[in-house]
Amino acid sequence: MNLKGVKLTWLGHATFRMETSAGKIVIIDPWIMHNPKCPESEKKVKKVDVLLCTHGHLDHIGDAVEIIKQHQPLVVGMPELCGWLETKGAKNVSGMNKGGTQTVGDVRVTMVHAHHSSSAEDGGQIIYTGQPCGYVIEFANGVKIYHAGDTNVFGDMAIIRDLYAPDVALLPIGDHYTMSPREAAYACNLLKPKAVVPMHFGTFPLLTGTPAELKKLVSGVEVVEMKPGETIS
Repeated sequence: MNLKGVKLTWLGHATFRMETSAGKIVIIDPWIMHNPKCPESEKKVKKVDVLLCTHGHLDHIGDAVEIIKQHQPLVVGMPELCGWLETKGAKNVSGMNKGGTQTVGDVRVTMVHAHHSSSAEDGGQIIYTGQPCGYVIEFANGVKIYHAGDTNVFGDMAIIRDLYAPDVALLPIGDHYTMSPREAAYACNLLKPKAVVPMHFGTFPLLTGTPAELKKLVSGVEVVEMKPGETIS
């Protein structure tokens, strides 16, 4: 997998850090300090320019508020999710919706569909945070990375392929709450990326899917099994 200078770090579960060639830091689904799969050496966020949030569940934005208060990055997500984060201290938000594209820092971000649910708990109340989503991130060097968020496989992944042609797909494989390796392999057939990075597996006992299972089911796509804390560039 050649990212042409972009640095991709998996922080465990569905959380990734990306560093652009210009040194901008993008974090997707900021669950870091309380993420049991995030290495201790990575739990302190030293810098972040952009936070991309796929949906409101605790295991995806559980540390967003703390990170926002420390760094005040640009926060991207559904308008409802961004609005809720504003009530928690976010001063720099850029809400968007599916099909929209915006430039943040030195990357172009397109919000795409995901099949899941989305809400946050606040003071014992369930808060609606808009629909779940995924993102296609296009870097200045032309590399495009698709983060699917939490999702089932869906036929319109073929539209994501046709419109955006991601080079790398970050796909959940854990089963129970998202795709299993079987559905993720079908997603690879629809998306046709050069490489797939499995995520959202092994964090909890229910998330039983494994990269080894995925490797048995795909052909023509490189399955890149990352370890939490590992960086690929």
